[in-house]
Amino acid sequence: MAARKISLIGGGSFGTVIANIAAESGCEVNFWMRSDDLVADVNQYHENTQYLPGYALSTAVVATNDMKAAVEHSELIFVAVPSTSFRSVVKQLVQYAAPQVTLVSTTKGVEAGTFMLMSQILTEEAPEARVGVLSGPNLAKEITKKQLTGTVIASNDEKVREAVKSVLSSKYFRVYTNDDMFGVELGGSLKNIYAIIAGIAAAIGMGHNTNSMLVTRSLTEMARFGRELGADPMTFLGLAGVGDLIVTCSTPLSRNYRMGFALGKGKSLEEALAEIGQVVEGVNTVKLVKDKADELGVYMPLANGLFQIIYNNDSINNIISSLMLNEEALDVEFAANDEKKLSYKE
Repeated sequence: MAARKISLIGGGSFGTVIANIAAESGCEVNFWMRSDDLVADVNQYHENTQYLPGYALSTAVVATNDMKAAVEHSELIFVAVPSTSFRSVVKQLVQYAAPQVTLVSTTKGVEAGTFMLMSQILTEEAPEARVGVLSGPNLAKEITKKQLTGTVIASNDEKVREAVKSVLSSKYFRVYTNDDMFGVELGGSLKNIYAIIAGIAAAIGMGHNTNSMLVTRSLTEMARFGRELGADPMTFLGLAGVGDLIVTCSTPLSRNYRMGFALGKGKSLEEALAEIGQVVEGVNTVKLVKDKADELGVYMPLANGLFQIIYNNDSINNIISSLMLNEEALDVEFAANDEKKLSYKE
């Protein structure tokens, strides 16, 4: 039986581990990367020297910067590029991919200008394709050590869910399924905002009680916003919601947490971004979410507070101390039998 042909678009940390997991499951993986140097390193040394040095890649992972070669024979394509370049990369790959190919986004962000999620961009640019999203508490450096990890493949197409499970499930990487694609995708995008806040709180000396309060109130805020957009608030209780939120609000392995910690230590936005050296999705997402929440009339004091810190240079100490004072007093806003909205609001 011939090996399944899979493509991974994007040469970052998470894309690298997903490419390797697929290769370990017996797939032939075409790994598209922009950098000529990284392509050469992967093919010669079987290592992504920029993002995951020391992590040995399967010889079944073959790097290329030729998009046609990367996707033209693939049945399943994972897109793992930043939200700012997501649409342009998808426009490029659909020129060569089969019209009914399965496209899965791993990007946790929102498109500026449209407030479209990555799955919506995939559907718009590749209307005949099957679409899904992969999200969860998936720190790449821990996956490289084969530490037990769970992720979620979300799609309204069962064939997409089953295809991803068959390609990525392993002894250390467990794939769960969900049909609430928007809820799973929003969870992955929104948690970046709150990871920055958690990093700020840690940097200014707040402890575990504060972190716990931030995480639980953030979860409420995520569910409140998600339901307004048509997601099931109960989705946020899963791996792609509270699971991802907990891990990114608790560890410097999260670049959004590191961003917040740098801001909390007094560094400017530009200094903090330069120190991290990678895309920090939460910086862009908070502005988009704040604007959308204002438009929809959704109460989001945490997101608004972070927006004021980043974009209006408000005092970190004043905002952190006042965030909870402005929060509504209701602890749990949603019940399990709340009616689920069925469509995403444009």
